[in-house]
Amino acid sequence: MKILIIGAAGMIGMRLARSIIKDDFNGEINDITLFDVIPPKIENHKNSYKIKTGDISDPNIISELINQKPDIIYHLAAIVSGDAEENFEKGWDINAKGTWHLLEGIRKKFLTSNGSYKPKFIYASSLAVFSGPYPSAINDDFSPNPESSYGAQKLVGEILINEYSRKGFLDGVALRLPTIVVRPGKPNKAASSFYSSIIREPLNGIEAILPVPENLCHWFASPLSAIRFLRHAAKLDFKKLGNRRSLNLPGVSCSISDQILALEEIAGTKTSKLIKKIPDKKIEDIVNNWPQNFMADRAIELGFVADKDFKDIIQIYINEEINT
Repeated sequence: MKILIIGAAGMIGMRLARSIIKDDFNGEINDITLFDVIPPKIENHKNSYKIKTGDISDPNIISELINQKPDIIYHLAAIVSGDAEENFEKGWDINAKGTWHLLEGIRKKFLTSNGSYKPKFIYASSLAVFSGPYPSAINDDFSPNPESSYGAQKLVGEILINEYSRKGFLDGVALRLPTIVVRPGKPNKAASSFYSSIIREPLNGIEAILPVPENLCHWFASPLSAIRFLRHAAKLDFKKLGNRRSLNLPGVSCSISDQILALEEIAGTKTSKLIKKIPDKKIEDIVNNWPQNFMADRAIELGFVADKDFKDIIQIYINEEINT
């Protein structure tokens, strides 16, 4: 089995690569390629892997990757939400055209192989494909209607995956991941970055900025759950998806005040005092249009499992990033 991870230098990409390299899909993998604009930092393991770098919007680079005929392709590469909103052309080049080039590369290989090449294509989509007004909980029949460039670009990817799967060129699934927290490292240009910062920084004795009201609710999952989602997707019987290739994944719904309370229960009030409220209208306008709660029945029936609660999410960060 050959696996290609596109976006392997990102936080989720590197964790996914480490997870796959470590257990080798029970010895079934004979080739792993990690691709991104910069080399991913993966520790040496007993199993070998290849690292390739390049621009996903370059069809020649994509052709080289697909010519290896990977059996499973993880497409995690993206320009994050805030960056995509500020840099319109960059966002569409990477998030939409890059996905198009990937799918076209697969289609062409399918045709030149007389239909013998048909990979599983696992796409990291986003809750940003939705916009309000929302019901109390979004079910699997709620229609996407993005109100951000990032959400629009992700929805384009979903539609393309549905179409290319319908035509039989590949077996694709788009996973609408919850917002992943708590991310290690430093804040990035994602509009959702503060959701991790208000937990991560205080736990490390650093002040954090809260740019939105505490009553704002959202849908979360831990990095550990994200890897489990992606690994589980590779084992799915894609026939069970029918002609609906996009899945709302399970998660934890809570408000920012609930997040802060969970933080205090684990680490005391001294940590929450490091959170400083500094409103940012631009960020608030973006995240106010994001979903707050889901009924992810299809994904749950297919075996996807969420974190227990937000305290569990914080504890995962502590165990993986602070206590190691």
